[in-house]
Amino acid sequence: MANSQQTRIVLIRHGQTVWNRDERFRGQTDVALDAMGLAQAEATGRYVARRWPVSIVYTSPLKRAFQTAEAIARPQGVVVEPTEYLIDIHFGDWQGELAMEIARRNPDLIRAWMEAPHTVRFPGGESLEIVRHRLTEMLNDLLPRHAGKTIALVGHSVVNRVLLCIVLGWGNERFWRVQQDTCAVNVFDAQMCGADITYTVCLINDTGHLEHLSDAN
Repeated sequence: MANSQQTRIVLIRHGQTVWNRDERFRGQTDVALDAMGLAQAEATGRYVARRWPVSIVYTSPLKRAFQTAEAIARPQGVVVEPTEYLIDIHFGDWQGELAMEIARRNPDLIRAWMEAPHTVRFPGGESLEIVRHRLTEMLNDLLPRHAGKTIALVGHSVVNRVLLCIVLGWGNERFWRVQQDTCAVNVFDAQMCGADITYTVCLINDTGHLEHLSDAN
């Protein structure tokens, strides 16, 4: 449990969608969970309730995250609050496209995305630095309001990776060094001292609670 001087954050990625299975760029397209994603979310809700009583669940407003957040909140009887802070990166012209098609049409940019993600701004969309800026604002906003509490955040693969890079003290060039599977659970503590925040990472990409689901990824 978080002590009176710190906030504990339980960070969760949303469950599976058809677009995850198809390897399409999702971004801010509002895709719902598929049947497996719903099962993953329910299993995650039960798992979080057993280990981390939370006081509130903040979520990306996109349907796949909101559905997951509802499953996290339900067993604990707490409120779900959507926030634009946690919305997925805008992939611009890539949204809805198959990864293999983007690789065929624009091999140089896809290579840069895989090898130097911090240098890429998607055509008509955002960069990791834009995502990092809004997540930094989120931490500065939420942490003082929830000192001594445990809260849950439900986000997306890109959002969660960037947030964990912040927590680990890494730049966005290490974006791919953090794995985030569907309905993965991460836990970290944030200690505030004036304007300074010190983070302690407790758990990253935990998916053990999904092992009984045959198609979990």
